[in-house]
Amino acid sequence: MRDFRDAKLMAKALRQALAARNNDISHGEALEIVASQFGLDQWNVLAARIEKAQVEAGTEPEPIVVKPAIPIFRIFDVAKAMEFYRDFLGFTLDWEHRFGDNFPLYCQISRSRMLLHLSEHSGDASPAARVFVPTTGVVAYQAELAGKNYRYMRPGLQKVPWGVEMEVIDPFGNRVTFCELS
Repeated sequence: MRDFRDAKLMAKALRQALAARNNDISHGEALEIVASQFGLDQWNVLAARIEKAQVEAGTEPEPIVVKPAIPIFRIFDVAKAMEFYRDFLGFTLDWEHRFGDNFPLYCQISRSRMLLHLSEHSGDASPAARVFVPTTGVVAYQAELAGKNYRYMRPGLQKVPWGVEMEVIDPFGNRVTFCELS
């Protein structure tokens, strides 16, 4: 039987179940839903309860935790970026930020457990960057993308000594290599 200490696992299971029904939500949205299932107004309250329970049980997290990096890609056209990442690759726009009207965009997109930041700010990243993404189901993902008939890209699969890769290149020269390791 799960209890509030399993909230992150519950959020992960919720996201997977919804994704199987072609309804992707961000990890943050899933955490908020789980918090509401426990009768709480927001995830931060539940997270504090989990941390308190860990301290009381002597199972508090490590003092230094290195988490996965979040790549930042430079973009030059928001509409083109959304057409590629959201409409073609199936990412979800999690949040966006601008310092004011007519200012450059900085946003986070996600698909499954991958987070990516896109920025129009000139100093944030260099165009033509590359990221390597360990992936499961890369063959199915390639078939999904092929079915979209995106006019600017038809990614294929490449067998490499370490697995199977599919590389996509965004309209700004940034490359994402999805790889299912063998």
